[in-house]
Amino acid sequence: MKTIIVIPTYDEKENISKIIKAIFEVKSDIHILVVDDNSPDGTARIVEDLMRDNNQIHLLKRKGKMGLGTAYCDGFRYALDNNFDYIFEMDADFSHDPKEIPNFLREIENNDLVLGSRYIKGVNVVNWPLKRLLLSYFANVYTRFVTGLDVRDATGGFKCFRADILRKIDLDLIKTNGYGFQMEMTYRVWKLGGRIKEIPIIFIDRMEGESKMNNDIVWEAIFLVWKLKFGLVKGLKQKK
Repeated sequence: MKTIIVIPTYDEKENISKIIKAIFEVKSDIHILVVDDNSPDGTARIVEDLMRDNNQIHLLKRKGKMGLGTAYCDGFRYALDNNFDYIFEMDADFSHDPKEIPNFLREIENNDLVLGSRYIKGVNVVNWPLKRLLLSYFANVYTRFVTGLDVRDATGGFKCFRADILRKIDLDLIKTNGYGFQMEMTYRVWKLGGRIKEIPIIFIDRMEGESKMNNDIVWEAIFLVWKLKFGLVKGLKQKK
């Protein structure tokens, strides 16, 4: 089965070549798509250099900083247009351990979406300040309570989708970013009747580069939960 990992980037020159190398060390036949938002630090140039020696590395260059959600949607479209079967979301900063990739691939054979969960077996987060940890943990409790979405980590960003389920989602309707994007995609799969499997991962906060988290992302997610509950988000019904 053809597999691709979509990695959005903005100023990730410290990490991008390292994460690509680490992924190939785990799974040599996988493809990697970097979706770069015109990083001023030259992230895209580093990827272009790597592409000269490896046709399993791909690059989408966008005009500017347009957000995580649209970056992933552009990556999903690329993957679907090029007939990939399994499509990962993954961060560039090593917060998602490439060694977990085989576990995702094993589970996706019998599921439509596999989630890397930080909270399915206790709290598996390293290097986060307590305030951010509590925010993330209770955001997931809040999401589960309000929407009925029965997953422990709806806001996590280490995921693997089956292409067939992504084709049923109108990606043009996805306008969210950050926590909200992750919640919305999982919720849409759930509403479509997709088979969702959570597997435990350990999340390690980035060692290099800067976090993209901000208050706008948090507030967007808070309001999105109620929009999902009351059906105020377009395209939640199954596509014919």
